[in-house]
Amino acid sequence: MKIKFAGAARTVTGSKHLITTRNGKTILLDCGLFQGEDAKRHNYNKDLGFEASEVDYCILSHAHIDHSGAIPYLVKRGFKGKIYCTKATLDLCSIMLIDSAHIQEADLQYINRARIQKELEPVEPLYTIADAEIALNQFVGLDYNKWSKINDEIEVCFTIVGHILGAGAINLKIKEEGQIHTLCYTGDIGRNQHKIIKHPESFPQADYIITEATYGNRLHDNTSTTENKLLDIVEDTCIRKKGKLIIPAFSVGRTQEIIYALDQFETQGKLPHINVYVDSPLSTNATEIMRNHPESFNQEVVNYLKIDSDPFGFNRLKYIRNVEESKALNNSNEPCIIISASGMMEGGRVVHHLRNNISDKKNTILIVGYCAPFTLGNRIMQGVETIKIYGEEIPVKADIKILTEYSAHGDYQEMIDYLSCQDPLKVKEMYLVHGNYEVQQEYREKLLEKGFKNIRIPDENSEYLI
Repeated sequence: MKIKFAGAARTVTGSKHLITTRNGKTILLDCGLFQGEDAKRHNYNKDLGFEASEVDYCILSHAHIDHSGAIPYLVKRGFKGKIYCTKATLDLCSIMLIDSAHIQEADLQYINRARIQKELEPVEPLYTIADAEIALNQFVGLDYNKWSKINDEIEVCFTIVGHILGAGAINLKIKEEGQIHTLCYTGDIGRNQHKIIKHPESFPQADYIITEATYGNRLHDNTSTTENKLLDIVEDTCIRKKGKLIIPAFSVGRTQEIIYALDQFETQGKLPHINVYVDSPLSTNATEIMRNHPESFNQEVVNYLKIDSDPFGFNRLKYIRNVEESKALNNSNEPCIIISASGMMEGGRVVHHLRNNISDKKNTILIVGYCAPFTLGNRIMQGVETIKIYGEEIPVKADIKILTEYSAHGDYQEMIDYLSCQDPLKVKEMYLVHGNYEVQQEYREKLLEKGFKNIRIPDENSEYLI
């Protein structure tokens, strides 16, 4: 069979890995959007890297937009097959893909107004809400740890990888000329001590492994003091400076982790008497989906449920859907916490909160997750003095704090621990994806020390015959 790496190759977004069997069947592992200003500027997402109509099956590791966000475009371009994922991933995609389409349509309204003033032709979104709704009809939700036949030659099994709700490593058995080949695509590997969901579990021995390398050259800080750091930042911003704490957070995973930590503070009587706002309809919906999947909770949360039946809700926590209520937060001077998407600060309501609050020294912007290069979040992390939002140059005067412990990606030791269930001598080839090239090179050396051989770092659109 042949593997083509059409995305997340020596970069961290746009995951697309296309397998073609000797019998001509094509399996697409993930179909994500490239993210960041560079991707928008060069229209990277317009070119899938293959003909959508020639893909037979799509298998999705998890719901994050850099892994799932191009699926409606895939369908729009002619893909007619089924899209396999876990049941929780299906639930999340039902809101996230609609939201992605909504953001594209809303952003282009602003852009097209400016284009029309310049007598330029308006541009079309990559896909619309209607396109996303059509694509969702092709999804099939599967259980974890259960082999399912796609056809007479291909079987798939999802195993828990601990990254976000519903995330699963994709394990494949592919029969070619009487021989069965086993392949695992890990997707994004989670933390050994995730705050809410179950930790990564072992997966069946594989002949071939495609695995991420996002944090392949670093170790996360110890998580034992993470909550104390968060509480210190809350008190410093909202009590001492009497400012706003703005937390850009991914709607799925990070938002719920922050809410859960604040809920625990409230239960313990530690949370200052301030209001907390979750200003994102998507985050609100995702939290409700999280509540509906208690089977995914780790033992710590299961135990916490015995003293608090709702780990994602307390008296001074308010979920905001209404646009007018969201705008009112910008006009309010009350010290508060605002959790809003998107985590990389590329779109959504958090951009408006940054625009209105990042120039005030009383306020704090707390970054709690990975921000890809060329994103607004990454530029803020790097300490730039000004940022551009909607064409306006805005000075950065608020405190910028970073808590990397909340990352949903495992560090290099956690990823190596996850791969330790494999016998390196039985792994014929390994492919590193979803990482910057320099990081992947360092991670490759660490894996070689663990006995893995034939570790390749594919470039975009490179193909390998295996």
